[in-house]
Amino acid sequence: GFAGRVMVVDLDLHDGDGTRAVFAKDPTVFTFSIHNQPWGPPEALASFSLALGTGIDDRRYLAAIREHLPRCFAEFVPELVVYVAGADPAADDRLGDWQISNAGMLERDRVVFGLARGAPRSGPPLPMVVVLAGGYGPDAWRHAARLFSLISSGGRRALEPVSTSEIVLHRFRQMARLLNPSVLSGESGTPANTDDWELAPEDLAGLGGAPHETRFLGFYTLEGLELTLERAGLLDRLRAIGFSEVNLELDLSHSLGQTIRVYGDAARRELLIEVRAHRDRASVPGMEVLTVEWMTLQNPRAEFTSERPPLPGQKHPGLGMTQEILAMMVLACDRLKLDGVLFVPSRFHIVGTVRGPLRFLEPADEALRLAIQDAVRGLPLVEASRRLENDRVVDAATGTPVHWRPAAMVLPVSLQLKARMESAEYEAQVSTARASLDFELLP
Repeated sequence: GFAGRVMVVDLDLHDGDGTRAVFAKDPTVFTFSIHNQPWGPPEALASFSLALGTGIDDRRYLAAIREHLPRCFAEFVPELVVYVAGADPAADDRLGDWQISNAGMLERDRVVFGLARGAPRSGPPLPMVVVLAGGYGPDAWRHAARLFSLISSGGRRALEPVSTSEIVLHRFRQMARLLNPSVLSGESGTPANTDDWELAPEDLAGLGGAPHETRFLGFYTLEGLELTLERAGLLDRLRAIGFSEVNLELDLSHSLGQTIRVYGDAARRELLIEVRAHRDRASVPGMEVLTVEWMTLQNPRAEFTSERPPLPGQKHPGLGMTQEILAMMVLACDRLKLDGVLFVPSRFHIVGTVRGPLRFLEPADEALRLAIQDAVRGLPLVEASRRLENDRVVDAATGTPVHWRPAAMVLPVSLQLKARMESAEYEAQVSTARASLDFELLP
């Protein structure tokens, strides 16, 4: 029933050609779109369309918005603004090909919100409708959260949302508080000074022969692990994508590590999750960490697509559960008083798919990661990893190809390990090592 003049400000990464086509002959609806590539005819009675291409940064993006949007507002004089607030221009977007920072995305929102409220134009504030659009990846919601907090405060400030990994971990920690440790370990929790031993089947398995491990990490029974995954909602997520007969297997026979496997079928032919890990006192002097020797998260029934091609070494598409599995490992560290999680990423792209405060244990390895990330900035993760493996990242001075160097990476959990990884000494060593590395990307 609205009969006034409507301006659609479409700042999704992709062309707003749909809205422009629908209202191509309607002079009361103005479609404003700044995007990467044109998708449809730009002609319309009331529209502005600008394709900037790939690899756009904050400077070019914000300059284009500030140059053209206020002018379009002034010339069209809208009475209602519909803001298509796409998150896919952001640098952290998994499918987008632009490099707009968090600050740049928020500044974009400030410009649109400010124009709708009347600055710098004259006149009363306009009603504004915000709709979400593109945004691909676990952190896309954070751009919308900043925008909504900006609107809620009347444009005065935007709150910085916590990370997705922190939210997942907080939720899992709340869940863990409701689980009785005795249910996870199979131990009764009976005080040690009673005469009732109440041995569990896992304890009896070791009697009469050489002692051997009967619980994962010396604590979790198979039933305890299954209960933990069930309460965390991970098994339900597997069922939701078609694996109705999920079952677990616990292999404690290997001397160098213990393995959890989750299958999607009763015959145990469809491996979904495999994690081999052990408690480790050798890798970080003076501390005990949970070392993950390898981890597989895959959907053997899914197919790769042109939008989501396989990463190097990947046999099947992933499950999209890396953050949740990592949070489960942090819970294990909480419960077993371990200092953190340690693993060795064999390929560059593995670092890019894992979120959270992860850093390489040695400053020189952290500096190498930062230098490679700077060289491939702007490329999708798949393409960046391929360029690195195909010797297209080289030392700027010598032309020598840069190769990924597998090394220990840690997610600190204890205050002691966090202090080490956040110390001024560590930061200084990273800075010194980074200053000596200058890499460039070959076409």
